[in-house]
Amino acid sequence: MTHAAIIAIAYATAYGLRFDFRIPATEARLALQTLPWLLGIRLILLGQLSVYRGSWRHVGSSDLASLALATSTSTVLFVGALFAVGKLAGMPRSVLMIDWLLFIFLAGGMRFAARWVRETPFVRRGGHGRRTLVIGAGQAAERFLRQGLHDRRTGMTFIGLLDDDEKTHGLSLHGVPVLGGVDALQRVATRRNAELLVIAIPSATGEQIRRIVGICTSTGLDFKILPPLDELLDGRAHVGQVRDVRIEDLLGRDPIHLDLDRVERDLARKTVLVTGGAGSIGSELARQIAGFCPSRLILFEQAESPLYFVHLELSRTYPGLEIVPVIGDVTDGARVESVFTTYRPDYVFHAAAYKHVPMMEANVVEAVRNNVMGTLRVAECAARHGAQKFVLISTDKAVNPSSVMGTTKRLAELIVLGHPVLRASRTDFRAVRFGNVLGSDGSVIPLFKRQIAAGGPVTVTDPKARRYFMSIPEAVQLVLQAAALPEAARRITMLDMGEPVAIVDLAEQLIRLSGLVPYRDVHIVFTGLRPGEKLDEELTSQIEASIPTAVEKIHIVETGRLEPRELEAGLGRLRDGIMLGEEAALVRTLRALVPEYRPKFVEQEVGVGWRSELEQQSDRPRPVAATFRTPFELGSMLAGSRESQRISPLQ
Repeated sequence: MTHAAIIAIAYATAYGLRFDFRIPATEARLALQTLPWLLGIRLILLGQLSVYRGSWRHVGSSDLASLALATSTSTVLFVGALFAVGKLAGMPRSVLMIDWLLFIFLAGGMRFAARWVRETPFVRRGGHGRRTLVIGAGQAAERFLRQGLHDRRTGMTFIGLLDDDEKTHGLSLHGVPVLGGVDALQRVATRRNAELLVIAIPSATGEQIRRIVGICTSTGLDFKILPPLDELLDGRAHVGQVRDVRIEDLLGRDPIHLDLDRVERDLARKTVLVTGGAGSIGSELARQIAGFCPSRLILFEQAESPLYFVHLELSRTYPGLEIVPVIGDVTDGARVESVFTTYRPDYVFHAAAYKHVPMMEANVVEAVRNNVMGTLRVAECAARHGAQKFVLISTDKAVNPSSVMGTTKRLAELIVLGHPVLRASRTDFRAVRFGNVLGSDGSVIPLFKRQIAAGGPVTVTDPKARRYFMSIPEAVQLVLQAAALPEAARRITMLDMGEPVAIVDLAEQLIRLSGLVPYRDVHIVFTGLRPGEKLDEELTSQIEASIPTAVEKIHIVETGRLEPRELEAGLGRLRDGIMLGEEAALVRTLRALVPEYRPKFVEQEVGVGWRSELEQQSDRPRPVAATFRTPFELGSMLAGSRESQRISPLQ
């Protein structure tokens, strides 16, 4: 009805303007006779081009273009209809042009008026939203403002923008002025009585975000951030969403550009098995794999409750996908065999492993049993049952390892790439290395947050300790890409970890993000390196070379391999050591199989290296504790102290 009224008003007004509102009787009769034709044609065209369905509150340029097209087309058809019925000869041509302009003006103007009433600044200020300054005046800020002005539920009243680009100063976005650069934040926030700051620069580097966060922190105001580009692109966040600044934002890694088509071709319609499927990496692998339409996803995990919740989440998110939760231990050969016999997976992502460095120093037998023998059992089943691909999730701690954990992961690499049974199979065995992931179970970030919440102190091992970090989703995206690379078949790939980050810097930044001042409100205590830890992690060892691939952030690692006989003999000795519980024998065998293994803690802190200790031991099996005090006992002693209990197991 509204559009019909606008059509009639525009047509009558066009006649009125043409004749100075003194319309002759003959012209008035012609207008009345032809109006039904115009109404019918124009209403039909407006419906065909979906003009009716456009929201007046969210009208944009595309809606105006549709309105103009419908009006122009209906005018042309109306002229054709008048010609067909013999009415065109008496029709003033100017009426047609004036009607065309008036209808677009009235119909479009009413739509934009409705949007203006909704978005106009005085309407927004009439509410009770928090007075908000937006940092950034680019495309992301414009979309955020538009979203915020459309949705009153955001609870924000926008009072200004700040941007370091001087070309934007003095301009406005949606009626909100750009008030200056970011350095003027303190002054502008005080003058405008700001209550909330929103950082709206998703493309900013880590250095830029750290600077802006430092300025925001100095104001004492609450501040939020728009999600970065990678979260917006993969759908984990949307433009109008704001959240607290996280440590990942301060690291500022560039967005990843992946060949998703290749990954989808690799995984679509496949049966995929993920071991450790409820862990930090395994569960994220499952989430991302599920998005590439496998035919079946099997989650193998020994922890019941985490597996239950991951299965529940994925079943709700992907109701059409068959997801099979399997409780089991990778060291249980019969259980692993039954899974392969029942489901015959095409792809295996082996993420199940013990990863806590100090914990594995104190539990050598279980480290070898799980990380070495568990990997061997799953890999042998994959080869025996004809799996197309097996991907081992490895770690940068396998490079020149100084810990039992790193050495067992290095040996797992040697197994999947060099065991004679596996090499003789058709299965494509490969390994992917990467460093620490932010927010994983037991990592430094959750620990630091708990310590900060408790008032401190925050415990850091050494002021010089540095680690490579990446987010869990980023790591898994690159793992899937590395798994799909043809040139990575039967090789090790290393993910580009960016620049190493000082652990103490992470601690200081987290304290600041909590609105506190390091060393004043929350103290940082340095506790010393623990057994197996290094000051710096490495990406390649002296016996390895890095080769670039078609994907910028993935490199192939050319590394040494063991002779098959030596590997098989060593695995036999490891089995014996596990059965007898001989930690010393296990470490001796690990050092023989991985010569670059150097247990730094023992050599530096105790003063006697494993080699000289072990060479004094008899070949006769006997309990280690009865012979000498091992670094594993030292680790246990340290773990029992109050101070070491507050240290992160992964830093």
